[in-house]
Formats: sequence, structure tokens, C-alpha cells
Amino acid sequence: MQKDERLAAIAAMFACEEAVAALLDKSMVPLNIPHKTVLAHQGDPSDQCWLLIDGVVHIQLLGLDGQRVQLAYHGPGEFFGAYPAPTTHRADIVANGDVQALRMPSATLAALANSHAAIGAGLALRLARQLDMSLDRMAARSTLSAPGRVHAELMRLAGPDHRIVPPPKVTALALNANTSRETASRAISALERRGVISRSDRHMTIVAPRMLEDMVY
Repeated sequence: MQKDERLAAIAAMFACEEAVAALLDKSMVPLNIPHKTVLAHQGDPSDQCWLLIDGVVHIQLLGLDGQRVQLAYHGPGEFFGAYPAPTTHRADIVANGDVQALRMPSATLAALANSHAAIGAGLALRLARQLDMSLDRMAARSTLSAPGRVHAELMRLAGPDHRIVPPPKVTALALNANTSRETASRAISALERRGVISRSDRHMTIVAPRMLEDMVY
């Protein structure tokens, strides 16, 4: 991931300006994690936190019958690991497919959140959204498909003027829609082909807002 994409992703996750994102970026290590890599084992010390950019990680426990049980999963735009203080991993963390993530020491993120109000506020907002997503998953299935979440996020960004200035970056859009960059890119291309949206270097316009609203499912 290029630095400008990385900064855009961090800015989207923390709802902050890129200058603030640059402070976080200094302490983050970008990671490309292959499928089935075990990021952590149950019982391991945990003093790092991860920000998931793309892909999915599964949180797995070994059940009493010796079978693996999936406790939860994390998708794009979510945090996992230790925060605000070091702890112990409660379960195995396993990459499901190729994963892109940013990793930083938990203590460093906590210190930055304490010293920069914008980082603390953005982190609180992101964790609140993550809690909502977790509750949705526990309720069975999310009511929206991945493309539907992208459509809903575009409507939210556009507001009553049906314009997004400047146009959203695909990485940031995917993070806020809790889906992969590839899925978000395909959804935007499909909307453009159907004439639902138009975009330029300066802005994106929702040409057919009612049609886009009907596609949120």
C-alpha cells in the first residue's frame, strides 16, 4: 500500500485530518499477511493492536471436544488486539484470505489518544461503530449486503446535495462500509456503468438518488 493510500485509510478510520493521520502512521507497521497465517495464539502475551485495512481475520477457540469454534471475526475498518494496556490473547487470531493491516504498540496508541483530542475522539467513534457491527452480527446476519453497505455509505457522504467533494477514495469508502477494497471498487464501477453516479477528479455526483436508495439492501 502506497503512503497516500495508507494515510487516507488512517484518516478515515480515525475521522481525522491527514496531518493527524501522519502522527499515527509514524508508529504503525504495514503488514501483508498471507491466508491462514496465525497472527496470535490463545494465551500469548498481547501488547500490540491491529487496524485491519483489507481482508478478514477469524477469532477462534479450541472447544472442549477438540474442535475449533469461531468466536467472532473482524473485517476492514476494525481494530483487534490489546487496548489500552497489554493483556493476553483470549483466542487464536487467523487470517482468512490475504490480509492488509497496520500494527502498532497498544501503549503508543493509548498515549497518542490521550495527548491528541482528535485521535481520542476518532478512536472512540470507530470503536462505537465496531460495537454496533458486532451486535448486528450477533443478531444473526447483517440486514445489508456488502454492496448495499457501500451504497448506504455513498448516500451518507453525499447528503441532501447528492454530491461528494472531493470524491471518496475507495480504500476509505471500503473501510467505512466494512467491506473489502475490491468489493467497494466493483460497486462504484457498477453504479457508474448504470448511470447512477458520475465522478471526476473533483467530485462525485449521485445522478439517480432514488435508484441508489432502492439498491440499499
